[in-house]
Amino acid sequence: MQLSLFDQRDMASITAPDFPGERLVVCRNPDLAAERTRKREDLLAATERDLARVQAAVARKRAPLRGAAQIGLAAGAVINTHKMAKHFDLAITDTSFGFARKTAAIAAEAATDGLYVVRTSLPAETLHDAAAVRSYKSLARVEHAFRCLKTVDLQVRPVHHWLADRVRAHVLAARYLSQCERVAVVRVVKWLCVEWMIAAQPRADTADSISPSVWPQSLSSTTRSICSAFE
Repeated sequence: MQLSLFDQRDMASITAPDFPGERLVVCRNPDLAAERTRKREDLLAATERDLARVQAAVARKRAPLRGAAQIGLAAGAVINTHKMAKHFDLAITDTSFGFARKTAAIAAEAATDGLYVVRTSLPAETLHDAAAVRSYKSLARVEHAFRCLKTVDLQVRPVHHWLADRVRAHVLAARYLSQCERVAVVRVVKWLCVEWMIAAQPRADTADSISPSVWPQSLSSTTRSICSAFE
């Protein structure tokens, strides 16, 4: 994967022999990349700090830490705590201890920060790259619906039914209520967006003439994007 593919946009479509007949949409999230870089650097610094303490214990004059096994146990405890074994080279003897970062391995991992892949077997003519990624992200709505059904909002359980048809009817009714709730929320949000637009840009000659049925089409691009986020 050439990072130059992301110079113009944070998305690139590729193919690979390991996935015949499939299209791989590689996406790059700059915010996620920055967060992973920050977290890795914090873990590297914390590992170095703790390894330096082990190194100081080996080098001290009074009751120094001795024996490759004992030094290895102390260093291993640090490495396992921060999960940074793949990024450090350790040099352990009976009387010495040293460590250094694996700069090549760290750089190789940093090159993939923020990247994730969406697989699809549909051709680009049927589902283009952006639509494939959007469909993948929309799965969060499905997870939210299940969570609302099972716990927070509708609490479909406990089910006080024993017959299979009645259980299915109970779940269907809960799903119908969930959809009704969603439609109500979308309409309220759109109404609030329109109210905000009218309040922010009052126009006496047009505001009163806008009927509720055409409010969404009259929104500015910014307001329309806010409303569409709830659709």
